[in-house]
Amino acid sequence: MIKDFNFYAPTRVVFGGQAEDKIGQLVANYGGTRVLLHYGGGSAERSGLLGVVRQQLTQAGIAWCELGGVVPNPLLSKVREGIDLCRRERVDFILAVGGGSVIDSSKAIGYGVPYPGDVWDFWDGKAVPQACLPIGAVLTIPAAGSEMSSSCVITNDDGLLKRGVNSDLCRCRFAVMNPARTYTLPPYQTAAGATDIMMHTMERYFSKYEDMTLTDAISEALLRTVRDAAMVVLEHPEDYRHRAQIMWAGSLAHNDLTECGTEKDFATHRLEHELSALFGVTHGAGLAALWPSWARYVKAKHLARFVQFAVNVMGVTNDFTHPEETAEAGIRAIESFYRQIGMPTSIHELLGRDITDDEIETLVDKCSRGGTITVGAMEVLNAADMRAIYQMAR
Repeated sequence: MIKDFNFYAPTRVVFGGQAEDKIGQLVANYGGTRVLLHYGGGSAERSGLLGVVRQQLTQAGIAWCELGGVVPNPLLSKVREGIDLCRRERVDFILAVGGGSVIDSSKAIGYGVPYPGDVWDFWDGKAVPQACLPIGAVLTIPAAGSEMSSSCVITNDDGLLKRGVNSDLCRCRFAVMNPARTYTLPPYQTAAGATDIMMHTMERYFSKYEDMTLTDAISEALLRTVRDAAMVVLEHPEDYRHRAQIMWAGSLAHNDLTECGTEKDFATHRLEHELSALFGVTHGAGLAALWPSWARYVKAKHLARFVQFAVNVMGVTNDFTHPEETAEAGIRAIESFYRQIGMPTSIHELLGRDITDDEIETLVDKCSRGGTITVGAMEVLNAADMRAIYQMAR
């Protein structure tokens, strides 16, 4: 069975070693006259990238104001600060310089500026976005894929609630990508980013819609490419060719291309959001800690798909008489890959300690919103299922 689909990917991508030279022209082409320059910590400044961006805006005759300080798992408090700044300065374009956290924070600000109520209404299900300031991205961390996605994930400081909103309104007008800007990423961040990229495709590949052969082939090639490239760049951080593979894969993994004819599941993402919100862990590492347990929990009903993953992605030899063993070998193979690149395969490894029963109950309560919602699509998970997976992953 193939699911009907509507593929929409409007973001202009400017990719390569000289990509930053186009920033001023791009902002002007998309109507920016008063720009919010939004970024995270000091790395963009120390690398000289912010200096290049400022120079580009100046040469294009574009005014700007700045707001830094975005943290991993971007916070609602920073979003509100950005909304206030944009309104004061009459900002008409937001330029995100950084990774997924900065881009998501920019999207949330973009939603909030034209909205008369509290921007959290969108994540709390009280309102649906009707407008968004235009956004451009200068990508420095390939991982989240937010530069080409319709997704925006924000953490509310009050209660540590991490939630997502999807709308085509927030899709970036353009994304500037220079793989050389990723040379200095720490190994852990590189590995976590590769894990997140792969998971964005795996969350679509593991679907009850299994007949779109072409989409499967694209997904499998993407997964193999990122797996192999990650191993190379961890040994050779300035390998442009393999850094480029990872950077481009990050965009393709989350612009819905690998969802054409399938249906995204994203149960592991939803389970992980509560981990990173509660404990402040790196998102990609949290995904690695949870996915093997999710896979083992649901694989019995979807053996053919797990066998296909094991053989076509992880290179496992197909034992045609024992599909259960082939499927399990595929899960063990990706666990081995995670360990090779320094990612955890359990919550204990992720946190460096045992997780308590009370903490698991907190995760379940937040993920299920007090038992009122389910997550997942290939297998729909209720609160009891969530608890079982957290317990398996502990």
